[in-house]
Amino acid sequence: MDAKEFQRRRKRLMDMMGDDSIAIIPTSPVRMRNRDVEYPFRHDSDFYYLTGFAEPEAVAVLIPGRPSGEYILFCRERDALMETWNGLRAGLEGAVERYCADDAFPIEDLDDILPGLLGDQERIYYTMGNDPAFDQRVLSWVKHVRDQARSGISAPDEFISLNHILHDMRLYKSRQEIKAMRHAAKISAAAHKRAMQSCRPGMYEYQIEAELTHEFMRQGARSPAYSSIVGGGANSCILHYTDNDAELADGDVLLIDAGAEYESYASDITRTFPVNGVFTEAQKQIYEVVLEAQLAAIEAVQPGNHWNAPHEAAVQAITEGLVSLGILKGRVRTLIKEQAYSKYYMHRTGHWLGMDVHDVGDYKVDGEWRMLEAGMVLTIEPGLYMAPSRGLAKKWWDIGVRIEDDVLVTKDGYDVLSKDMPKSIEDIESIMAGSEAA
Repeated sequence: MDAKEFQRRRKRLMDMMGDDSIAIIPTSPVRMRNRDVEYPFRHDSDFYYLTGFAEPEAVAVLIPGRPSGEYILFCRERDALMETWNGLRAGLEGAVERYCADDAFPIEDLDDILPGLLGDQERIYYTMGNDPAFDQRVLSWVKHVRDQARSGISAPDEFISLNHILHDMRLYKSRQEIKAMRHAAKISAAAHKRAMQSCRPGMYEYQIEAELTHEFMRQGARSPAYSSIVGGGANSCILHYTDNDAELADGDVLLIDAGAEYESYASDITRTFPVNGVFTEAQKQIYEVVLEAQLAAIEAVQPGNHWNAPHEAAVQAITEGLVSLGILKGRVRTLIKEQAYSKYYMHRTGHWLGMDVHDVGDYKVDGEWRMLEAGMVLTIEPGLYMAPSRGLAKKWWDIGVRIEDDVLVTKDGYDVLSKDMPKSIEDIESIMAGSEAA
């Protein structure tokens, strides 16, 4: 993203905030993994969305109409000793020159400077609950200002969560965001193909995960967007399986739900394929039901349709498919009303996608499903999970199938951002045989 993209976002947010207001947006804290070892740092998405600043220990402050500068960034100063140990910092100069802050102050001075910025503001835009320790600091700053009432300084008397307006902004993706997400999906598609071509009976799930991670990083995505799911056989029927430690057996399917994060934007792709490279007849039948449901759901991604329309299309197709296979018995309409399908399909058909894999944005507005609009990005991911159960024929057991793509709502329809990853049975078997799918 270029600097102008972040400037546009800040200006739009400040326009909505109005005068006599202040926004406080901290980044994520550094978290410890175990003694002397930190988890890899990942910035807070809201903070990065407005700043493009990826370092820890930083707080952005927006004050619309402030004569001496509307955008202030508190961050770490340059420090030769610490940079020798932990890497270069932007410093105060870099915050202004590279990240376009109007002013920058040392993060150590936050408690001294912030109360003065709160004086005579009417509203604070700040999201409580993400970091209880930082919440207490904000409240202490407000109290400090209130204690100065006799000197004629008024304290803010209204707290407004940033979530509503900021998350609504993030729901609509710009051209630069879509470009980043398209590239993330392209990297992920290459990783899924690599996993298919590498897979053999007797390998372990974590070895396939290693192939995914290698391809992500080889192409510039330093991290997965979420913990990769690599589940073979019975594990393919566990929705959020992440142990990834079982041996892959001949004759089983392998479900992979994995996506790269590129320039802070997530991709989210799921494919299911046979460990030995050839689907059995039963696996084909379940797979085709899920594929038909996914294609129907994608077709329902149209501007003017509501959020739940793709899910309704998927449920219709899945129920019809299960009836045609004899797994469910009865009238399709009645089975849908009774949610009979939920024994085998128990999750929603998708979610918003963006900087977070389960991205921000309301699914309902005033109690009604949100209407799909151009610029929104969502996943479409129906599935069937045939765990052994009474009444289910043994030939279906341990076949878990999910097919997931990333879909952009356009002004006249949709665009599948992850279209580089094939999903027909013929293409999958062709990839696994060593030849590229058409």
